[in-house]
Amino acid sequence: MIEKIPDLPDNVLGFKAKGTVTERDYETIIIPAVEDLFSRQEKIRFLYHLGEEFTGFEAAAIWDDTKLGMKHLTGWERVAIVSDTEWVRAAIKIFGVVIPGRVRAFHNNEIAEATRWISE
Repeated sequence: MIEKIPDLPDNVLGFKAKGTVTERDYETIIIPAVEDLFSRQEKIRFLYHLGEEFTGFEAAAIWDDTKLGMKHLTGWERVAIVSDTEWVRAAIKIFGVVIPGRVRAFHNNEIAEATRWISE
């Protein structure tokens, strides 16, 4: 399940994941929001909180995430991933170098710092 994080600057999208993130979450919530913001802005910032209630992704959701990231490869100004899940943090280190913008991983207890960084 995905919830939009409220009260972020106009150039920032933020989402919090709970339980398993599904293909439907991407197709009905994340992708439309990202496409809408890209229709108004050339560069965007993205905050993704995979907190303590996060349990994983459906394979189709990972594929949707990859396609979305590649479609707008040069449009990601900053990406903040907040998670204590080790495989997520490892993936950020590997795939973060492909994204031309700045990518940072934060631990769950650093959500306030991640929000400040993505918003500055």
